Amino acid sequence: MPSWKLVGGTALGFFAVVTAGAGIGIAMVNTPNPNLAAKAQNNVFFWADGTQMVATGGSMNRQIVPISKIPRSMQDAVISAENESFETDKGVDPMGIARAVWNMAKGGSTQGGSTITQQYVKNTYLDSDQTLKRKVTELFIAIKLGVSAEKDDVLAGYLNTAYYGRDAYGIQAAARAYFGKDCEELTPSESAFLASVLKGPNLYNPDGGIGTAATPQANTERARQRWAWVLDREVQVGRMQKADRDQIKEFPKLVDSEMARGMSGQIGYLVETAKQYVMKTKDIPAEKMALGGYQIHTTFEKPRVDALVKAVEETRDDFLDEKKRPDYDTFVQFGAASVDVKSGAIVAMYGGPGWDKKHFTNNANTIGVPVGSTWKPYVLAAALEYGTQNSNGSGLSVDSKYPANDLTVINNRQGKPLTGSNGKPFQQKNESSTPYGYVTLNEAMEKSINVPFAQLVFDVGHSKVRDVAKSTGILTESMDPDNTASFALGTSTPSAIRMADSYATFAASGTHHEPFSVTKVEQDGKELSGFEAPKAQRAMDNAIADNVTKVLENVVQNGTGVKAKKLNRPVAGKTGTTDKNKSAWFVGYTPELSTAVTLFRTDPTSADKKLMSMNHVGGVDSIHGGDIPTVIWTEYMREALKGLPSKEFPEPDDIGVTADASGAPSPSPSVAPSPSTPPSPSTSPSTSPPVSPSPSGGGKPSCKPWRVCYDPTTNGGTTSGADNGGVNGGGVNGGAANGGGVNGGGADGGPTGPPSPPTGKPGRPGGITGWGGTSTGTTAGTGG
Repeated sequence: MPSWKLVGGTALGFFAVVTAGAGIGIAMVNTPNPNLAAKAQNNVFFWADGTQMVATGGSMNRQIVPISKIPRSMQDAVISAENESFETDKGVDPMGIARAVWNMAKGGSTQGGSTITQQYVKNTYLDSDQTLKRKVTELFIAIKLGVSAEKDDVLAGYLNTAYYGRDAYGIQAAARAYFGKDCEELTPSESAFLASVLKGPNLYNPDGGIGTAATPQANTERARQRWAWVLDREVQVGRMQKADRDQIKEFPKLVDSEMARGMSGQIGYLVETAKQYVMKTKDIPAEKMALGGYQIHTTFEKPRVDALVKAVEETRDDFLDEKKRPDYDTFVQFGAASVDVKSGAIVAMYGGPGWDKKHFTNNANTIGVPVGSTWKPYVLAAALEYGTQNSNGSGLSVDSKYPANDLTVINNRQGKPLTGSNGKPFQQKNESSTPYGYVTLNEAMEKSINVPFAQLVFDVGHSKVRDVAKSTGILTESMDPDNTASFALGTSTPSAIRMADSYATFAASGTHHEPFSVTKVEQDGKELSGFEAPKAQRAMDNAIADNVTKVLENVVQNGTGVKAKKLNRPVAGKTGTTDKNKSAWFVGYTPELSTAVTLFRTDPTSADKKLMSMNHVGGVDSIHGGDIPTVIWTEYMREALKGLPSKEFPEPDDIGVTADASGAPSPSPSVAPSPSTPPSPSTSPSTSPPVSPSPSGGGKPSCKPWRVCYDPTTNGGTTSGADNGGVNGGGVNGGAANGGGVNGGGADGGPTGPPSPPTGKPGRPGGITGWGGTSTGTTAGTGG
């Protein structure tokens, strides 16, 4: 047993060594300089051709202010929320330091820095690695500041170097960015808000941040809760009187972000998209990105961006008149994105009027606008790939026939009718009451008839449709999770970027490329890794994708997307219009370029961004995907493809279901689409189950052995959440070939009706058709 003298001497010696080492370490480190910490370079963004787009960020949004310029309310809010003992502690939290050192030693995540002094020190090392050496250095600096620096200097240093979001470093920049005033003018309520944002701008800045949890709505709610908590905390720790707290009831009103400066038009949307891509790819926090020093080369092509802006703005200016129709033409939003088919590069976007016009939401990347019938190709692709419960696992042909009559009862996978909310069989609504009878899937897509797809999604399985959509790049979180009939008709809400990229998978014969916006990033003269173009992935067999393309070519040639024929190139695409006319889409592609255009109506400054009906917008009864979105698409694509040779799509291989002598399914040549003149079956609903793929009899239409047929009186479904019409929902005689055109409302709309006067606007120069007359036949539709 060692003597007490030996133990005591050893302990004393160890303590002396540690004390001496700490003393030497503290003496060797320098205290932080807020002026140096706040210095930053610009981030420079380049067009795809290498020319400079814009330089943003840098020192222009940073200004050091003395403690005398920082209001007491801001000081109280930060101390209350983050470090109650700040004015009496020695600058460190021993337990927090111990946790941080222990976790670092184990290779775990870093912790600590809980005092204001430690956070101030941490702010000066944003560009350093999270290492044990750094934590020890921070510890020594914090201890030195705790014993040598004035508390006011430390607090001012922290508030001048902290990141508040909106590219704002320091309290003065933050006050300007969020409230448009100098920091010394901040109210107690505004101070509490800025103290709340300091907890983490990505999750507390109401503008939103990176990640699915950082939506503007979620961030706003978190900020409101934190703001209220900070105010209550000030009362709790004695830094605010309760009577004063009780007077603060309204969440402070924020001004538009100062980020709009120097980024007019589409530049703000392009820069933000590229910046988010860089941050996500390299896991760069927003506060480090805001320090600048990055040279970012984008995929955006200026001529194509300019062409898209021109197409949108000329169409918008011709169509809308907010002074004449303030109740209808206000808050109409346009969004668009264009993607290179061969690579997935985003070459152009239209995000809105511009940050300089106080519109900060990127409409090209909006999630929350239902896509309508542009979703139907995924249902078709899933049927071609997986078949149905009646096809023994073999894929269907595009010429497989389905019932299409209005108010058809939709059966579940067991062949039993779905039950509606009224307890009766659920009947699916078409936008036309035309008695279609049997139609091929090709014709159902051409006319955008709801019933066949509402039934098909149950026969194929909702999960299979989701799998196909996901394989083409549609994000799972944007898909409607409900297994309803309306899922097939477009209640999911992908962005225009994702829709353009997804349809590019069909254009590329089943090869998918993830969308990307950055090709190269340099920092301090060194190129960062990870910005190579995403690798191609096989999403589906080329025969399936090419058959979908063939069907979508027919939509343009003979169906709801007929206005895109004016491009005079091979074009495939799909129109979409949703329930109550709340959004309208056209997503189309050539072999070179895939572009999505969306139109919807919402107040961009509202908290919930609630969609409003577009009925009567532009002086017409309703807006369809085959109208304005298709016109914009065609005008843009004509300019974007100017000078490029016209290319044909690949001729699809024949696919379908047949039966050989043994009865086993095998591929068989597809039968050419039948004329669109249907038989006239009974229109009364029935609950009989689907017919299996075998010859039919008993007075029912003949069913080929290889074809999956259904009784046209077997039926289902009421109004889906996405009403979609077709050619016979407005048709040629319900239409507006030239904005009032042959006789009424456009390729989408109600069924063929009697002639009506040409009441629409004249067509745009160059032969692009107009918007459609106010008369849409006997029944106005909202789909297609």
